[in-house]
Amino acid sequence: MNGPQAPLAPDARFNLDSERLGPLPLINAFLQRMGLEALLDKYVPTTDRRNAVSHGQALGVLLRSIIVEREPVYRQQETVDGFAPGLFGVSAGAMARLTDDRIGRALDRLFDADRAALLTEVVVAVGQRFGVGFDRLHNDSTSIAFCGQYRAAIGRKLRGRTAPAIVYGFSKDHRPDLKQLLFILSVTDDGVPASFRCADGNTGDSVTHIDTWNTLRTVAGRPDFLYVADSKLCSYENMQYIHRAGGRFVTVMPRTRQEDGQFRKWIQTQQPDWQLAWDRPNPRRRDGPRDRWYVFQPPVPSIEVWPITWLWSTLLTLHQGARRQRQISATVEELEALHLRLIKAKARLRGAKEIDQRVEHILEHYHVGRYLKVQRVVREEHSFKQTQRGRPGPHTAYHKITRRRFDIEWSIDQAAVAYDEKSDGMYPLLSNDRSLTAVQILEAHKGQPTIEKRFEQVKTVHEIAPVYLKNEGRIEALFTLYFLALLVQALIERELRLAMKRDGLNELPIYPEQRDCRRPTTEQVLRLFSLAQRHRLTQAGHTVQLFDAPLTDLQRQVLVLLNIPDSAYRALA
Repeated sequence: MNGPQAPLAPDARFNLDSERLGPLPLINAFLQRMGLEALLDKYVPTTDRRNAVSHGQALGVLLRSIIVEREPVYRQQETVDGFAPGLFGVSAGAMARLTDDRIGRALDRLFDADRAALLTEVVVAVGQRFGVGFDRLHNDSTSIAFCGQYRAAIGRKLRGRTAPAIVYGFSKDHRPDLKQLLFILSVTDDGVPASFRCADGNTGDSVTHIDTWNTLRTVAGRPDFLYVADSKLCSYENMQYIHRAGGRFVTVMPRTRQEDGQFRKWIQTQQPDWQLAWDRPNPRRRDGPRDRWYVFQPPVPSIEVWPITWLWSTLLTLHQGARRQRQISATVEELEALHLRLIKAKARLRGAKEIDQRVEHILEHYHVGRYLKVQRVVREEHSFKQTQRGRPGPHTAYHKITRRRFDIEWSIDQAAVAYDEKSDGMYPLLSNDRSLTAVQILEAHKGQPTIEKRFEQVKTVHEIAPVYLKNEGRIEALFTLYFLALLVQALIERELRLAMKRDGLNELPIYPEQRDCRRPTTEQVLRLFSLAQRHRLTQAGHTVQLFDAPLTDLQRQVLVLLNIPDSAYRALA
């Protein structure tokens, strides 16, 4: 307990106020170690002396809110209200002037600033102060969907800079009905974000890699880092640019490459010399089959004369076989339903073109056009009618009426199914680094899901959507803050896990009900400190005594592991 004491009137009433601390002291310790506030003031300077809150401070408030509270811009004053003064980087008096319009103008200045240089300096500082290496970097992108028209967001100029176009594109969230922006992210091999870019919603991934690689070369300080990406990197222009600049890469070869088809044809009659690289327990079920990965490098290189590494996963083999069976079964059910519609007496689906379109839609939906052969046939229905009216007799004449109706017939191409079963669970990787072994290429490629975890966090934990902004320039600036929030989150996870490994701790009881966790995340750490608060006893507006937040043994242990002193939760004025 601490705090000043002052002589007051004996009849003055005492008031006990509670002030939230939450995880903000912990977050502020990381922000200070990163030097982020100074960099924001450097690249987003405040030139107008009339501003009670600088642009850097306003952006710092919004950044802390993204990490802790995840409230929209217009609710920042409500978010800060109840927290101890100064925890959001501004005083209580200055916070009263921090309206949503003030934060919006700070986002405008961030959009106008040299954000590429800002992020590069931030990441370089993180590498120096936290010992983050940039030997291997993973790149991928995701789409951020928007609910709204955004008619003006067509890539217009805003104060001399081109804003991103919020338009329809190839939605990775399977929402083609919504406009979107492309969120391009690169991370290190241990998941620390290294670069970020925002692109138009209809931008293809293949055209983003050269600019991303140039940015990462500046961050790493050299061109020979290992750049890992998906099949969109595997284009002649991208690979040759990186190769000629002295870079190294690992990418997935798409099925459209001729080397892929040649191997799948060769494997029909030949047996590759597979080498076991990984043999691990089933990641999902304890009683499931083991997860085995094999590698094979054929003697014939790629067109670019680079070695090809083929991978074979036993679990992926089972998955692809089961998926093919499900898709064929579902398609047959759809075709059966269509057949029953066509044979009805009052079938409304009679036109040949309409039937063909329906069949094509079914085959495309389940991606089984290779396995199911469907043809439209004409069936004749015969009936007889008297040539004259009256009661029929032995000499009554009849004439035959023939009606032609469309129907469908289908069959499963067992040869195509058997052909593809030979190469189930197999796919090729391409790298221009001939010094890498097949196992090293596999290990680099299998680090790619790390970036998917970051995308999951930005969409679920940080709740990047829906976006409550109309101006696309402010939206791009806001996405920059989300990247910084991901960076802080990744650093907390990394520091905690490294400390656990250093101290020989296999797990921490950080889950609810004190259940053990082997790989704690920042979300669990923030939840652990979410209820931390202190109490202030006042009399006539003066602080009589300050009651510090009581910390549990687990909270103190986490602070020690993160190298944060207990004073972070005590030394607050």
